[in-house]
Amino acid sequence: MGSVSVSLNIAVLFVSVVILTLSFVNGAIPTTLDGPFKPVTVPLDKSFRGHAIDLPDTDPRVQRTVQGLKPEQISVSLSTNHDSVWISWVTGEFQIGDDIKPLDPKTVGSVVRYGVMRFALRHRAMGHSLVYSQLYPFQGLQNYTSGIIHHVRLTGLEPNTLYYYQCGDPSIPEMSDVYYFRTMPISGPRSYPRRIGVVGDLGLTYNTTSTIGHLMRNHPDLVLVVGDASYANLYLTNGTGADCYSCSFSNSPIHETYQPRWDYWGRFMQPLVSKVPIMMIEGNHEIEEQVEKQTFAAYSARFAFPSEESGSSSTFYYSFNAGGIHFVMLGGYTNYNKSGDQYRWLKKDLAKVDRKVTPWLVATWHPPWYSTYTAHYREAECMRVAMEELLYKYGVDIVFNGHVHAYERSNRVYNYSLDPCGPVHITVGDGGNREKMAITHADEPGNCPKPSTTPDKFMGGFCAFNFTSGPAAGKFCWDRQPDYSAYRESSFGHGILEVKNETHALWTWHRNQDAYGTTGDMVYIVRQPDRCPVEPELTPRFFREG
Repeated sequence: MGSVSVSLNIAVLFVSVVILTLSFVNGAIPTTLDGPFKPVTVPLDKSFRGHAIDLPDTDPRVQRTVQGLKPEQISVSLSTNHDSVWISWVTGEFQIGDDIKPLDPKTVGSVVRYGVMRFALRHRAMGHSLVYSQLYPFQGLQNYTSGIIHHVRLTGLEPNTLYYYQCGDPSIPEMSDVYYFRTMPISGPRSYPRRIGVVGDLGLTYNTTSTIGHLMRNHPDLVLVVGDASYANLYLTNGTGADCYSCSFSNSPIHETYQPRWDYWGRFMQPLVSKVPIMMIEGNHEIEEQVEKQTFAAYSARFAFPSEESGSSSTFYYSFNAGGIHFVMLGGYTNYNKSGDQYRWLKKDLAKVDRKVTPWLVATWHPPWYSTYTAHYREAECMRVAMEELLYKYGVDIVFNGHVHAYERSNRVYNYSLDPCGPVHITVGDGGNREKMAITHADEPGNCPKPSTTPDKFMGGFCAFNFTSGPAAGKFCWDRQPDYSAYRESSFGHGILEVKNETHALWTWHRNQDAYGTTGDMVYIVRQPDRCPVEPELTPRFFREG
């Protein structure tokens, strides 16, 4: 069945590529060379509200379906290159309540059997395991301890090759069913994954199920999750949830979470991420403060990251290659100042990138720098001030963000000015979580927030001042859609990146309410390495008028 499915997927992808190529030949798909585009705002479809209501724990898609110590919540993620991947899973049941005792990871092995033939898994790899706890020092709050989380790294893999695998502990024996994944193509200027899915702020609502359903029908080879996965922190520890935590639970002594939502999320996502690698970066909903001010426990424990392989000392930032694309995954909720570890790591990582091998450079983090919605407007300004010049210097092509629950694509921009060598910033925080959509824009009358309200509460700092030049000089917000904003729309959905060669990549955004095969936004992002060398001068190059 696996090989039949792969053959069908290849056939579907071939037809899609032919259709898109024909459209491009007929001039239907714009390119960034046609820009900068005049700003477009798609009016809100008031008949569409989505179904942003969380799946209950009784939904079969989130319930535990295995017995004993058989693996569940199985996922694949990438290491730094095509020859290595991580396999992750959970064994045993979580505990929640007043009297909990963490499981002992030493009682279950972490083993993966794998090979290129389904019925001859000749290779074997072993890894490590752990449990994490979410503890609250307040009477009446329930504590949580996870099942045993396993991470195993497979090495020595061939590029662009289908591998079959089983995970678990064969000595018990408790092994999973057989799954499969395909490795990334070898890094090179003519070698790329066919389709990369990009989603953010998913949550676990009925609308999330629509987003993931649409994404799966687009047959991605890799999925980027740009932060905010389970939204477990919209719940009290007793399982009571709300669309707005601070509105409903203002008297809570600490921001509580209901950690079983993470287990529900892992079960729901398994049909996709057990076959397609998922690469995750932290968002604000992963902070999840607990006893002794510990944070990000679930995020750091549940996902495998190629941090060590990419020279990072943190799960909050790392890098990897996928064919001819180098991805840098950055942390918006850890020190990003020029004196910090993340900045020093990023500088070293970017300096090592060989654009003859990986022509495309893509950066991802959670809070956007160039969103024009009222929600989270200029919230990450201190991060932008610290890092934008470095990313520009090394010629980042595309930036993906989440956080704002809507869709927006920018023109090429640097330091709030149109610049043909700046990256295209794309916000895809429209995965479907229960906090619902962002609708109002900061440039609309009465919607410009006060500067004092904009800094991120977790990171602190204040860097968002009035603009000093351009059409918004002397103001905190524009009085019309900014020139750097090319397209914005409040709808749930996901994006697909298809890199065609060393200069052209097709970006499509797919709305949940549309039929499969249609797009809400489509553009070819075109690199100009001759015009924009790897380390361009930092003097802004503005587009010519007309």
